[in-house]
Amino acid sequence: MTKMNWSVKTANSIMERLPYLFNDKGYNGKWSYDYGVVLKGFERVWQQTGEQKYLQYIKDNMDYFIQENGEIKGYELEEFNIDHINNGKMLFVLYKETGEEKYKKAADLLRSQLEQHPRTSEGAFWHKRIYPYQVWLDGLYMGTPFYAEYQLTFANGESLEDIIHQFKVSYQHLIDYNTGLLYHAWDEKKVQPWANKETGLSENFWGRSMGWYLLALVDTLEILPKNTPDRNFLVDILDKTLKSLVYYQDAESGVWYQVTDKIHEKGNYLEASCSSMYVCAIAKGIRLGVLDRKEWEAQLIKSHQGLLDEFVLLTNEGWVNLNKTCQVAGLGGDDNRDGTYTYYISEPIICNDQKGVGAFLQALTEFEEVMGVE
Repeated sequence: MTKMNWSVKTANSIMERLPYLFNDKGYNGKWSYDYGVVLKGFERVWQQTGEQKYLQYIKDNMDYFIQENGEIKGYELEEFNIDHINNGKMLFVLYKETGEEKYKKAADLLRSQLEQHPRTSEGAFWHKRIYPYQVWLDGLYMGTPFYAEYQLTFANGESLEDIIHQFKVSYQHLIDYNTGLLYHAWDEKKVQPWANKETGLSENFWGRSMGWYLLALVDTLEILPKNTPDRNFLVDILDKTLKSLVYYQDAESGVWYQVTDKIHEKGNYLEASCSSMYVCAIAKGIRLGVLDRKEWEAQLIKSHQGLLDEFVLLTNEGWVNLNKTCQVAGLGGDDNRDGTYTYYISEPIICNDQKGVGAFLQALTEFEEVMGVE
C-alpha cells in the first residue's frame, strides 16, 4: 500500500489543469452539479492541510455563479431540477469562512426550491419537473445533504424527519431484496417507457447511481445529530448495501463494474466513479463510527489500492489522470434512454470526468484520514 498523499497530488492536478471547473470542455459556464462533487473533495483537502489555496479554489469557482444579491447565474428555480441543489453544499463553508451574505442568500434560494419541489404521493422529491413522479438514486445525493445542513445551520434543526423520510421511501421502492442492490430509478405512475409496468422500476443496477446513494447516506449521517430519530435506519442501509456490493466486486482488483451484477457480460467494464464512491463510503463510514473498522479495514485497503492500480495514470507533467469513467447515464428524456444493459455500456467512457475525479478525490481524503496518511 502506498503512503503517497494522493489527495493533495490529485487536487493540485485539478487546479493546474482547470483553474475554473466551468471552463471544462462541454460545460460552457453552466450551473452543473459536477462542480459540487469536485469542490466537496477540495473542502476536505483544505480541512486536512489547512492550505488556503484549496478554499480559495472553491470560492473562485463559486463566485462566478453567486451574485451579490444571492442570485445564481444560470439557475432556474422553476425547472425543479434536484441536480441543481448539489453545488449549494459549498455555500455553508463559504458563508462560515467569509461572512459574505450573498452565500446565505443563495442557500436560501436553493432551500426555497425544496420547499416547492414536486413530490410523489408518499412525499419523495421528483428528480426533475420534466421527470414527473420519478425517484432516482442520484437525487438523494443532490438534495438531501444540502437539505440537512441547511436545516441545522439556518432553521434550528427543523424537518429532519423529512430528510430521513426521503431515504425510507427511496429504499422501499428501489431495493431488490434478492441481491441487496438498488435499481437506478422508480416511476410511481409506471408509465415511463423504461419502467417495468408492474413495479415501476428501471431494469438495471447502475454502479454510479448506487454510489450517489451511498455518498448521500454518509454525507447525511455526518451532518445529522446522533440523537436524530431513525438515524440508525441510514446506518443500517449503508451497511447492508455495502455488504451486498462486496459480493459483486472484481475479486482481483477490488473495484466494481459499470453494470454492477453483470460481471461477465460482454462489454461491461470496471468503472472509476462508482468504485471511488464505494471506497469513499466505506472510509467515511469508518471515520464516522457507523461501520466497524475491524470488519471493513482490509476491504478498504484493497479497494483503495484497486483505484490506484486500475484507473490512475500520471502524465508527463506529473498530473493525476483518472481513466474509465462513464460520462453520463440517465433514463428517458429527449434521447429516450431505455435503461437496458446495452444502453449503460454504450455511453462514452472518458478520462478526468468531473464526477469521477470528484468522487476519487473525496475517496482519497477519507482514506488518508482513516489510515493516517500524512
